[in-house]
Amino acid sequence: MKRTFDFTVALMAMLVLLVPMLMIALLVKLTSKGSVLYWSDRVGFNNEVFMMPKFRTMRVDTPAVATHLLADPGYFLTPIGNFLRKSSFDELPQLLSILKGDMSIVGPRPALFNQDDLVELRTQKGIHLLTPGLTGWAQINGRDELPIPVKVEFDFYYLKNQSFVLDCKIITLTFIKALRRDGVSH
Repeated sequence: MKRTFDFTVALMAMLVLLVPMLMIALLVKLTSKGSVLYWSDRVGFNNEVFMMPKFRTMRVDTPAVATHLLADPGYFLTPIGNFLRKSSFDELPQLLSILKGDMSIVGPRPALFNQDDLVELRTQKGIHLLTPGLTGWAQINGRDELPIPVKVEFDFYYLKNQSFVLDCKIITLTFIKALRRDGVSH
């Protein structure tokens, strides 16, 4: 049932957001060199790596590490990168990953391929057996501000308590937090 819900919602969202996504793609292309999408190696279900798309918010010469590990993340942002990140519009292409089945609407956010500490803690707690999500319990409880062990505890809570009702709550709170731009530090 969850996969059917994810596919249906992602497909409807793609149709509704098609024009805004095309406008964002055009803005990305007009304001910086490089491709419109950034394809990031991410850790998915059962620790399998998949390619996750985002609208590109960083210059093409940015190192492939978590943004918080950069000495000066702002230096690497494109002219519209900060806006796309704070509004979470950079995440919209992940609807493609949901349609493909690499991601779910709700689940733990997919780790970067080189976030070994996060992957190891999630694996120890069985979280690696969840399909990663566009949003999740950790996302609405701190997002970028959470230390990895705390993020994993929120992911573990979701693993133990997942339900359609909890997913609906997370989706609703995600919209509220995105509108307020809560928890985005880069």
